[in-house]
Amino acid sequence: MPDTDPLRLAEEHRDLLDQLLDKWSLRILDTLCERPRRFSELRQTIPAITQKSLTTALRRMERNGMVDRVVLSTRPVAVEYRISALGRTLQDLIDALYRWTTAALPAVEAARAAFDSVEDEELAVRMRRSPSTSRSLARALSAAEHGDRPTRLDSRV
Repeated sequence: MPDTDPLRLAEEHRDLLDQLLDKWSLRILDTLCERPRRFSELRQTIPAITQKSLTTALRRMERNGMVDRVVLSTRPVAVEYRISALGRTLQDLIDALYRWTTAALPAVEAARAAFDSVEDEELAVRMRRSPSTSRSLARALSAAEHGDRPTRLDSRV
């Protein structure tokens, strides 16, 4: 019997969410909500994205109906990317995520710091218990500081 729970995400829902919430899609959509842009303008607006990643993301969003690719009849021919009507329906959600991250960031940073301090303390305890682990870790850290690649890091670290 099929699952009829309306709150349970089906595979196709997870697939679409994975595509919308990947590393670049939200930034691209947010940028295109401001105004249409050519490929090079998108690259300049999001400098960390590679050409290949931008191309892949734009094609995926065009396939999903979030972005329109418009060929401009200029000389030379140019291509412009625009947010589609369907893509524009995401703007309120993108803005809400941005507001949430802004409000939650201090709490997230505090949680990260608390987690990292526990991890650091656990590492210190392991190092005190095992002198050989301490020496191996010290050698690896020293090699990393000098740009050398350690030949082997003790697996007990």
